[in-house]
Amino acid sequence: MSAGRVVIPERVFKGYIFDLDGTLVESMPLHYRAWREALRRHGAPREVFGWQEFLAHGGIAAVDIVRGLNEQYGLSMQPAATADEKRALYATYLSEGELKIIPETVQLVRSLRERGIPYAIGTGSAIPGALATLRAAGIEELFPLIITPEDVAYGKPAPDIFLCAAERMQAAPQDCVVFEDAEPGMQAARAAGMECVRVGTPPPSFLNTEGY
Repeated sequence: MSAGRVVIPERVFKGYIFDLDGTLVESMPLHYRAWREALRRHGAPREVFGWQEFLAHGGIAAVDIVRGLNEQYGLSMQPAATADEKRALYATYLSEGELKIIPETVQLVRSLRERGIPYAIGTGSAIPGALATLRAAGIEELFPLIITPEDVAYGKPAPDIFLCAAERMQAAPQDCVVFEDAEPGMQAARAAGMECVRVGTPPPSFLNTEGY
């Protein structure tokens, strides 16, 4: 099965792992808005963390993103406080409207569920945000197994999240496939010895408006 944003492999794997944002749900524009506003409030210049830079950090834990931006740009933002503000802003934006699913990947999940094939989410989001995102998209009941940075020593691009998911699914890493939209997640999948399928991420409609 294929579509403009993702090609589903014909091979049947013993374990399927899905990133969340930009892979199962159309939440990346909301995360981007939240990041831009949080960074502005904590003193980052406007040119920091544009859309392409944001995409390059997809799947990385929020506090690690802030630490990296501090180092790269010589800033002194408080990682925990900035990350907390970003999460709060995202929750606010999430509550303002309906969150759309990405049909191709969610359809695959429903098929896996019907066939009894193990699958999991492996996300860089903390569990409260991940659950809120799934709830807003109306698909929370589809995902009993969610692995986040809180479950492992190192988040993406380290392979820990995906290896943990494989272990809990009782599937060997080489028998698993990862669906990802961001380079750090794809690096993590390769490091875990798993096949990786990329889900395309189109730019949001507001990208060229004032402030973005």
